[in-house]
Amino acid sequence: MASHRKSRLRGLTSPGSGRAAVGLTTAALASVGLLSQTAQAAPGEPKQGIEEVQKKVDELYRQAGSATQSYNQAKERTDQQRTRVDRLLDDVAKRTEKLNEARRLLGSYAATQYRNGGMASTATMMLADDPQSYFDQDHLMSRMTGQQKQAVEDFQTQQRAATKKRAEATESLAGLTESQKQLRTTKESVQRKLSDARELLSKLTAEEKARLAAIERKKKAEAKRKAEELARQQAEKQRQEEADQGSGQAEGSSGSYSAKAEKALAFARAQIGKPYVWGATGPNSFDCSGLTQGAWKAAGVSLPRTTWDQVKVGTRVATEDLKPGDLVFFYDDISHVGIYTGNGQMIHAPKPGANVRTEAITYMPIYGSVRPA
Repeated sequence: MASHRKSRLRGLTSPGSGRAAVGLTTAALASVGLLSQTAQAAPGEPKQGIEEVQKKVDELYRQAGSATQSYNQAKERTDQQRTRVDRLLDDVAKRTEKLNEARRLLGSYAATQYRNGGMASTATMMLADDPQSYFDQDHLMSRMTGQQKQAVEDFQTQQRAATKKRAEATESLAGLTESQKQLRTTKESVQRKLSDARELLSKLTAEEKARLAAIERKKKAEAKRKAEELARQQAEKQRQEEADQGSGQAEGSSGSYSAKAEKALAFARAQIGKPYVWGATGPNSFDCSGLTQGAWKAAGVSLPRTTWDQVKVGTRVATEDLKPGDLVFFYDDISHVGIYTGNGQMIHAPKPGANVRTEAITYMPIYGSVRPA
């Protein structure tokens, strides 16, 4: 019965088939701003106009990342509530069985009393064959009375417990229903935007695509230059610290972290080339926080699901103090995360339409960084 109730509750699926469509999010969302811009542009639009469009596209990427974290958060809450409902339903079934047992026992006592006619002790004595038989029968009736009282008390106890668990299950089920509704609404909203964006994407001209690609190459080149400068600063700082500290008293703890970080990085490297899919935690695809969660899980460290919660774990570190394995978070709304590999680079699941890859941490505005272990 409990398993049947469970199956009726599990009606909401993971992104599933919707993920294939989500893979086009990046380019699709980009086209929304682009076509709006180009539709109003005069012939011979200057390059600056396309650069402004690129800024809008970057903002749309950020919004898409934030929406993904909202989805992840809602899904996690839904999964937790579903587990609680299942557990409560199992408990209700067990309590109901105990209540039924207490009810059956009361019924047997009632039937026995009816058959015996509930005779008074005086009548029992008069009808007894001898005094000893009377005392034996009277003692039996006294025991029966005590057992009946205990049976009534047990029944009332089980009834109260069953009623309480039913109320808890009802309340938790209402919470699950609301979470499922929120999750479904979030998913449907994303899918509607994707459908509209794909239609607009089909209208892009080859020239517009080429100009956006050129801007992207320029942006990556600038990010690479900044990353190389950051790497030089980090190397110089490390040399200075080693000179000041000599052998280093913190070498033991540093070595322990490095061992864990290397396991996390080995996992992340093995995922390079796998597609970004929002809401995915592997093994065939990932979103940004799903990748970092899986990487550190491989190192024996449990991280929360969303970037908003992962940023609260461990120790905050400055950008110039980053070590391989540290998590780097981006944008003011903390909607993206990558795992630092050293030399100003990270491995991350970038965005819809792209694969897990290595990229400069300076490609996006950094919010902050943490050392998870």
